[in-house]
Amino acid sequence: MSTPEFVLALREKIGQELLWMPGVTAFVLDPARTRLLAVRRRDNGAWTPVTGIIDPGEQPASAAAREVLEEAGVTCRVLRLVEVRALPPTTHANGDRAQYLDLCFLAEHTGGDPYPADDENSEARWFPLDRPPPLNERFSEQLELVLADRPEARFHR
Repeated sequence: MSTPEFVLALREKIGQELLWMPGVTAFVLDPARTRLLAVRRRDNGAWTPVTGIIDPGEQPASAAAREVLEEAGVTCRVLRLVEVRALPPTTHANGDRAQYLDLCFLAEHTGGDPYPADDENSEARWFPLDRPPPLNERFSEQLELVLADRPEARFHR
C-alpha cells in the first residue's frame, strides 16, 4: 500500500498542504551481518533500505518490522534505534507536500526470502555489505552508522 488510509483522509481535509509525518527506515542485516536487504523503488528506480510511514498509535519499531514484511516479504527483529533526523520538505509526484521525521533502525532478518511484496518496489534482494547498492547521501550516512555498531542513537544536527 503506497499511501496509508489515514493520510488519504487527512489529504481530503488539507489538500496538498505540507503534512508533518513520522516515518521509519529499516536497515535489515542477515544474522551473520554480511548482507544488507535493499529494495528498488518503482517510482524512481533507486535502491534503498525499507522505509515507510508510522500509523497512528503504532510503535515505531513495530512500524519498521511491519514495513519490512509489507515491502520485502521477510520478517525481522528490530535491534536498536540508529538515528533520528528531520528530512527536508518534499513534494510528491501528485503534488502532495510532506516533511518526514525519520527514525532509522537496525534490524536482523528472522525469516523468508526477499521479494517485492507490494506495488512500491520492483525488486527486493540481499547485497553483500562490502558491495552495497548505490545509495543516496542520507542512506549512505545511515549505513555508516549501522556499520559503526555504536549502542547510542545519533541525533542528526
